[in-house]
Amino acid sequence: MDATDEVYFGDRKAPEETFDRAREKLLVRKLDRHIVPWIVLLYLLAFLDRVNIGNAKLYGMEVELGLDSTQFDTAVAVFFSTYCLCQTPSNILLPKVGASRWLAFIVTGWGIIATLTGVVRGFSGLLVARIFLGVVEAGLYPGVTVYFSMFYPKSEIALRQSYLGIASSLAGACGGLIAYGIGYMNNVGGYSSWRWIFIIEGLPSVLAGVITLFWLADNPETAWFLTPDEKALVRARLRRQTGFTDSGQKVHKEDVIATFKDWKCWLLCSGLAGIDTVLYGFSTFAPTIVSAVQPSYTAIDIQALTVPCYISAAISCACLNRLSDIQQRRAVYGAGSAMISIVGYAILLSDVSSGVYYFACFLVPMGVWSAGTLITILLVTNYPRIGKRTAAVGLQLTCGNLAGIWSSYLYPNGDAPRYIRGHAATLVLTFYTVVVYMTMLVWFTRENKKRLRGERDHRAEGKTEEEIAELGDESPRFLYTK
Repeated sequence: MDATDEVYFGDRKAPEETFDRAREKLLVRKLDRHIVPWIVLLYLLAFLDRVNIGNAKLYGMEVELGLDSTQFDTAVAVFFSTYCLCQTPSNILLPKVGASRWLAFIVTGWGIIATLTGVVRGFSGLLVARIFLGVVEAGLYPGVTVYFSMFYPKSEIALRQSYLGIASSLAGACGGLIAYGIGYMNNVGGYSSWRWIFIIEGLPSVLAGVITLFWLADNPETAWFLTPDEKALVRARLRRQTGFTDSGQKVHKEDVIATFKDWKCWLLCSGLAGIDTVLYGFSTFAPTIVSAVQPSYTAIDIQALTVPCYISAAISCACLNRLSDIQQRRAVYGAGSAMISIVGYAILLSDVSSGVYYFACFLVPMGVWSAGTLITILLVTNYPRIGKRTAAVGLQLTCGNLAGIWSSYLYPNGDAPRYIRGHAATLVLTFYTVVVYMTMLVWFTRENKKRLRGERDHRAEGKTEEEIAELGDESPRFLYTK
């Protein structure tokens, strides 16, 4: 292919624009250097602050605060109640307030709250901290998902989005390592080890929030690290996508309403809820689940055993999402990833040796992070208009994170050491996500064929080119990513 060949999108030819492939590659590398590492760091810190309560439990938080098993589960669950409620409003506000200011506020806010969780004195204080942590942290994941789509065309989003899955799995590994070291800090400064977990893992987020205000740009036009020519190229790369218009990059009430009427959005929302049950159940209770490998292990030993599980998840997520990006196939890889987790839970439900049980603790996270990431990508890449995209992502993640509420009650102390009910419930919901993936694959494939045969061309009758583009995903020229 020559350096200035015409670009094709899906199976339809793009508008008559030519692109210098060498310039594009240099631009993408520059975007990746300035945007991706920082976003990944923020998400790693967020996930670390969100699930470190599981590590704190292992170091005696329940005993010191006088919590019973139900109160601890409630403290975990209440985070997700406000987290879910605030995601869609936060995502709609992001383009209006400005991405850099809004994300900086979010990161600084959760850093302060996470740090102060280390000084709570009872159940009520812990509950308040978890409620407000959910409020401020709600906007990060949906916000950065939309943020990527402001700079990258949809064919390139999966790989960048997969980095968030890698970051969350690495957060589990880092959390285990940090908790392992903090285990030796008991009574330092008069604080128990579990308090130091919140303090040490919360403070870096405060600093990161301040830096975010100056490092991230609101959009390509305000990106301090891009030249005028590079900004124009970013816009041109986005514009060549079918359904992209300048008006479509503003939030319109009609787009938001249309999102809530779209059955595809609701089905993908329910699919994420299924797989997020696994993600939050395992992330929060990984030390509890792994402790069944050998009940005689100390809390510090168990923290160390969780680290390899998360590292394998990060590697798996990177490989599967990279293949998905190369082949531009989301549903097949998403369903396949979920099947890996299903095999893991089937083993956990069986009466097996400790070695095989520990092997299953690798399989579960190896599948769940890719499956969770790809179902979000399947949604975000199929809404070219930012109003529908922001509302859809916010709605999907709200539904997905509702799983954090019920997953908080899946592993009560009374079910130890096998946790049959928890493993069985997550297995069934993971299989449901596979069904959602395959349903969307069949529908998207059939709909694309109809559009290519011209069966949807009546939608364009009597319309100008601009009006056809304004139809977004309803345009007969738009082809769904599947």
